[in-house]
Amino acid sequence: MKEKNVRVAIAQLAPCMFDTPASVEKACKAIREAGKNGAKIILFPEAYIGGYPKGMTFATSVGFRNPEGRKAFRKYYESSIAIPGEETAKLGEAAAAVGAYVVIGVIERQEDNSTLYCTALFIGPDGNVIGKHRKLRPSGSERLIWGMGDGSTLPVIDTPYGKICAVICRENSMPLLRAAMYAKGVRIYLAPTLDHRPGWQCSLRHIALEGRCFVLACNQYMKKSDYPEEFPCKNELDDKPDVLLKGGSAIAGPMGEYIVEPIWEKEEIAYADLDLGQIEEAKYDFDVVGHYNRPDVFQLYVNEEEQQGFIFTGSDDYCDCCAEHEEEF
Repeated sequence: MKEKNVRVAIAQLAPCMFDTPASVEKACKAIREAGKNGAKIILFPEAYIGGYPKGMTFATSVGFRNPEGRKAFRKYYESSIAIPGEETAKLGEAAAAVGAYVVIGVIERQEDNSTLYCTALFIGPDGNVIGKHRKLRPSGSERLIWGMGDGSTLPVIDTPYGKICAVICRENSMPLLRAAMYAKGVRIYLAPTLDHRPGWQCSLRHIALEGRCFVLACNQYMKKSDYPEEFPCKNELDDKPDVLLKGGSAIAGPMGEYIVEPIWEKEEIAYADLDLGQIEEAKYDFDVVGHYNRPDVFQLYVNEEEQQGFIFTGSDDYCDCCAEHEEEF
């Protein structure tokens, strides 16, 4: 039996840039605070652990890279985390202490290569990692520092409050990705972001109205002073405004209305008590994957297989299924 109501929280905070232990501790403090205030789902911004290097070029232009930019990327890489790892264990301890689901943006590294991913990490109320979503398509210059996720990390997590997902920032402008999430039965749609432009507010409200779901959007409030003085290439920020990310975190209901108005120019943890039955009220006349769908006209194929670039036929990883496709290689 699903719960009929849930209290949720959005944590509009700035990370401690390039100080991952401090960012983890700040996140754990916020989780404990939100949990004590009754939140059972707690959302943090995109790239909170590991940081979003707003305004940085890593000393790169088309056809040119220099050693200072490589040192900056090394520092950024050293701020990333493995999943699971020491940092996820600490976040899990905080989540378990208050019995809440936590979804937090992290910069993820993996074993055996040096590619970084912008990832939404799901932690359950027992403290365990229960899923992750890697951003499918980094936007603009993000492609310089992040790799692309694939369809193997498109989880929808079933909770006592209904299914939840996480779609990161500009991914929310991908209509087919949204449709896939709706088709999986998402009721609470989480949108960690770094977009503080007015158009983002139109997007989050449209998603709520289109999917007839609750949308939690969470951004950072970050200033230039959040960067450490010794960071390589920090001079690239000299001509940038003092406030790099203005926030704009908000919560919208399934008819597209604000439940929590956008929060600007400050750090804040905001709360909302969701009446989950409002989803059925909203879907009475528009259910995008139910009675308002036309499968005889439109069908969407979603490839959720992990994409592997290397297959070693002489190793223990070589199996019968590989043999069946040997001629294809």
